[in-house]
Amino acid sequence: MARAREMLSASEGSLKIGQYKTSLNRSYHAFFHALRSANALKNFDSSKHSGVIAYFTKEYLKTEILDRSLAVVIKESSLCREKSDYDDFYVTSRAEAEEQLKNAKHFVQQVEKYMSSR
Repeated sequence: MARAREMLSASEGSLKIGQYKTSLNRSYHAFFHALRSANALKNFDSSKHSGVIAYFTKEYLKTEILDRSLAVVIKESSLCREKSDYDDFYVTSRAEAEEQLKNAKHFVQQVEKYMSSR
């Protein structure tokens, strides 16, 4: 979870200096490290991002341990990150970066709340 919080901080810093694509990337990685932290509770990890997301979805969202609506923000963050990292002509806005950061903060908070209740 420390890495997730570090990525949130990096996303905020990038946003402040107008590096919106970098902010999107760091917000996504905040999600990703929170996902990995939760999965570690069940002794699972994967070398692929898709594997980490799929396992988390199966174990935590489909079972309603965590709110199923989180699946939407995970998917949205992943798509934004892919576009901003790999599409040379993708232009992101401050508003989009702010939204992704807000979602990442909420997600990390929800995972931390669950983990601390165990």
